[in-house]
Amino acid sequence: MAPHLELGLDTFGDVTSGADGRLLPHAQVIRNVIEEAVLADRLGVDFFGVGEHHRADFAISAPEVVLAAIAGRTSRIRLGSAVTVLSSDDPIRVFQRFATLDAAASGRAEVILGRGSFTESFPLFGYALDQYETLFEEKLDLFAALISQETVTWQGTTRPALTNQRVFPPVEAGTLKTWIGVGGSPESVIRAARYGLPLMLAIIGGDPKRFKPYVDLYHRALNQLDTPVQPIGVHSPGYVADTDDQARTELWPSYKQMRDRIGAERGWPPMGQGEFDQEADQGSLYVGSPETVARKIAATAKALGIGRFQLKYSAGPLPHDKLMRSIELYGSKVMPLVRDMLA
Repeated sequence: MAPHLELGLDTFGDVTSGADGRLLPHAQVIRNVIEEAVLADRLGVDFFGVGEHHRADFAISAPEVVLAAIAGRTSRIRLGSAVTVLSSDDPIRVFQRFATLDAAASGRAEVILGRGSFTESFPLFGYALDQYETLFEEKLDLFAALISQETVTWQGTTRPALTNQRVFPPVEAGTLKTWIGVGGSPESVIRAARYGLPLMLAIIGGDPKRFKPYVDLYHRALNQLDTPVQPIGVHSPGYVADTDDQARTELWPSYKQMRDRIGAERGWPPMGQGEFDQEADQGSLYVGSPETVARKIAATAKALGIGRFQLKYSAGPLPHDKLMRSIELYGSKVMPLVRDMLA
């Protein structure tokens, strides 16, 4: 049983639809995400994360700004990215923005660093894709030095060197909680252990057999490095409705539209109903009634041992009101059921 479990929500800021079925403007989607976070805070959800993307189907390109707006309207929920694309950003500016968010949110900020599942930010900010690995490795190395809050001396190939440099503002509590987001690479799991940072597994939820090898690898690496045990999180898409049939019926059209749009870019065949059902039954989708989703999360938590479960609650052009209802059910019914199952 997990000695400490956090239950969170996150969104990529998917462009959703209005009551008339038409896609909403990006500005309205951002305002809706803020309202969704306010609801999550009221319901007792532990964490709310927003992704960073630079493409038409996702509205949020500046997570820290959205999180700052949420911070001003909430009191207890922890706030973070899901994820920050460190490879195409400057580690110093990322640290400064999140340290500032942490001050505004009275210590509730954290950051999940990753390489992202899309590459639009590389040409947008002038980075070459053939430096994909080097950019992340060097920038993570610098960021790890920054969160120590000591003077930093650092040298690499991707940005100017630093000599006895301090970065402001400092984080009030002494350090900024920093996770490494991993999409399935064993090398990335070992890298997180090497820096002694918590691990967030992206879209590898569902049957514990899908992610347990990564958990075991992480624990072995921490042990070999004589590093204290760190939290592990699992992030997966999901949707909650009153019944299993209702949840699947409501999610299927929007999920297929999102999956086929991205799949066309990556050479995947269109998603069929059978594939969707298999993902919901045995794969990464946590879709169903509160009882069904709670059972899957409880099984995930037991396999994790300790950490966080994050439900990605938006996928494609689902209406805002249905997302709000899903969040309501997650906070008011799923979370208590999970905790009862783990008691």
